[in-house]
Amino acid sequence: MTLWRGEPLVLASKSAVRRTMLEAAGIPIAIDPADIDERTAEAKNPAVKSDPVAAALLLAREKALEVSRRRAGLVLGADQTLALGDRRFSKPVDAAAAREQLKALAGRTHALHSAAAVARAGRIEFEAASSAHLTVRPLSDEFLDAYLAAAGDRVTKSVGAYQLEGLGVHLFEKIDGDHFTVLGLPLLKLLAHFRATGNLP
Repeated sequence: MTLWRGEPLVLASKSAVRRTMLEAAGIPIAIDPADIDERTAEAKNPAVKSDPVAAALLLAREKALEVSRRRAGLVLGADQTLALGDRRFSKPVDAAAAREQLKALAGRTHALHSAAAVARAGRIEFEAASSAHLTVRPLSDEFLDAYLAAAGDRVTKSVGAYQLEGLGVHLFEKIDGDHFTVLGLPLLKLLAHFRATGNLP
């Protein structure tokens, strides 16, 4: 039994966390990851360079459109950016880069901006973004050694070198924003859209 009305929502992402969030909300999912070059997409839209919210929305749109041009039905694209002041972060390439990111974030507050876009037949029908602000506690070298060893290659899977739903929770002293935004999806805004379109009651 589900609340969802219609065909499964196509998720243009390999993100297990986003899939879990949607399925937990009773939305049936079909996975079809988008194949876009994120850096090229941003380079074609230089205005987003200084606006991490706009960058997340752009990439969510591009992913949704790429899949919806070749697949019928509703397609959901999503993206998330991390900004510390004017500095944007990308996924660390290795443990050394992860350590550098964590040392930069330590004792400071950064922002996560999560965006979603829904497309059908190559046209965007909805987009939204939400933000959360996270304060990382001061981190000693001893803790960083232990954290990086325990987390292993998972630190290279997410921007900021953490997953809040896992060991990353040990990094923080304060979080302002909803849990879904931190995990990478403006889920409450997305559900409101689906209620407005009749896909949910």
